[in-house]
Amino acid sequence: MKPLYDEIGVDYAKLRKPDSRIAAVIDRALGKAPSVLNVGAGTGSYEPTDRTVTALEPSAEMIAQRPPELATAHQGVAEDLPFADDAFDAVMAILTVHHWSSLKTGLLEMRRVARHRVVILTFDPASPYFWLADYIPEIITLDQPIMPKLDVFAEILGETTVEIVPVPHDCTDGFLGAYWRRPHAYLNPDVRSAISTFAKLDHVSDALQRLENDLASGVWEERYGNLVEAESLDVGYRLVVADFSK
Repeated sequence: MKPLYDEIGVDYAKLRKPDSRIAAVIDRALGKAPSVLNVGAGTGSYEPTDRTVTALEPSAEMIAQRPPELATAHQGVAEDLPFADDAFDAVMAILTVHHWSSLKTGLLEMRRVARHRVVILTFDPASPYFWLADYIPEIITLDQPIMPKLDVFAEILGETTVEIVPVPHDCTDGFLGAYWRRPHAYLNPDVRSAISTFAKLDHVSDALQRLENDLASGVWEERYGNLVEAESLDVGYRLVVADFSK
């Protein structure tokens, strides 16, 4: 089967630019690891530039969009990492675990090749959904079977820490929750084209029309206007870290 991002990844690099504030959280979690493997690396978002990085990505479309200054990416999947045991000081996976065919196999592979730590940015399906799910409740139906519960990471990797990663109001990375304070963005088909959730949803045109109408009439502001002044919002993103060096 063709990787999802071979289908939706066209112009992905232009629409999904890493946010520096989220990048700082990830970089801090990587600690002092001099060598890092990025699993499900995509176009290279959030890869550190001051360490030796190796990237692994299943989609040829995404690999082709990686900037030339970043590490060359190997084509492959998390469930079968083509690297020796303990090959890297740290292994990272950013907003990718829900795409894997086997979470357990992928996590065990990350543990196998990581000497000191594993760092994963994911979405907590137990967290409250933000307002977009009021318009498109199918987001919840889609997420619940594929987004791993946080305790699963500890069951597979051992002791983990979990950190809330709030999303800034002007987040530059166009993942699903990035536009929580910019609702008009979800009406833009280019924005939606770089969000994997929309690639998996059918028949959202009526919901988007309802959103457009509510924005024009002021209904959206009446319901969610308390968000307009917020600088950041917890929309469910979590950083999971397993440290094996303790």
